[in-house]
Amino acid sequence: MAISLSMPITGPDPGCLQAGVRLAVDELPLKLVVAAALVDIDNRVLISKRPRGKAMEGLWEFPGGKVAEGELPEQAIIRELKEELDIDVTASCLAPLTFASHSYDDFHLLMPLYIIRVWMGNMRAAEGQELKWVRPARLIDYPMPPADIPLIAIVRDIL
Repeated sequence: MAISLSMPITGPDPGCLQAGVRLAVDELPLKLVVAAALVDIDNRVLISKRPRGKAMEGLWEFPGGKVAEGELPEQAIIRELKEELDIDVTASCLAPLTFASHSYDDFHLLMPLYIIRVWMGNMRAAEGQELKWVRPARLIDYPMPPADIPLIAIVRDIL
């Protein structure tokens, strides 16, 4: 059976085909970053506030950071959590949850999100950032960078 391109759109939300959604990379450089949804014993999620002087300062985000050249995403999230929060995480405690793919004006961001429930060490804001434990349903109350926003519903629904 041949499929006609003029077939009606079916599914729950044909609005996903609205104009204005950029699908082409338009030669934007790709930036690979990693993020973690750290979950405590009370099922709260840790978010951190971007410090003054950084891009998107004052917005809340899932902890993480850039993947260095030659580094695997799993190595990067382990390193970033040590640098930012002074905690130790092993690769066996990383559970890939989802990813974000978002075009900013000057780069395209690809961000795997790991859910982590086990770590070692006493967590502290090693880079002077503000930290907050938040119930998953309340994540929407905190302003986040555009790439993080679609992750909120996924984290909320899984927890």
